[in-house]
Amino acid sequence: MNNVLQAVRDHVILFLTENLSDALTFHNIEHTYEVLAAVQEISKENVLNEEDLFALQIAAWFHDCGYAYCYKGHEEESIRIAKNFLENFGCEKAFIEKVLQCIGSTKYPQGPTSEIEKMICDADLFHLTRTNYSKYEKAIRLEFENYLGLIFTDEEWHVKNKDFFNDHQYFTEYGQKILTKFKEVNIQLMNYPTKF
Repeated sequence: MNNVLQAVRDHVILFLTENLSDALTFHNIEHTYEVLAAVQEISKENVLNEEDLFALQIAAWFHDCGYAYCYKGHEEESIRIAKNFLENFGCEKAFIEKVLQCIGSTKYPQGPTSEIEKMICDADLFHLTRTNYSKYEKAIRLEFENYLGLIFTDEEWHVKNKDFFNDHQYFTEYGQKILTKFKEVNIQLMNYPTKF
């Protein structure tokens, strides 16, 4: 299993470096690295068998590769890329399916069912807990302008962002007990007049 994880890592780093647009100010290779780190942190709090842990890590590597081809519907492209790679590598069908379901579960609104799907969903939105959240907020706002043509006034963005925080929930026990507390601090900070 270690050899497939190493091969995935090497492949995805090269793929993202070569194919992601510079206009992706949020969904870039840094985001992939951060999701991987978040997956490590969250999975430490759960007892996972080796196969589930590998499936989770591989899904984290592949989950945003689809942005190389499209913005809306990128999850389907990520699934296609992962499926092709893992089949060519000779992975078992059941294992591949587990990875693909993890990737698919990150589509918003998230709907994870298995424990590892819950973990990748929480890892994907881990940035909501960061003390430097404003950096991520600015990056996603710019990306929405670049790719979706969505331009907001500061006030509209503030409301949209706050609504997103309030509608979002973490799925794992770790997310609900620990991450939610940090996210709530950021929600509190949003209640003050913000200089944009």
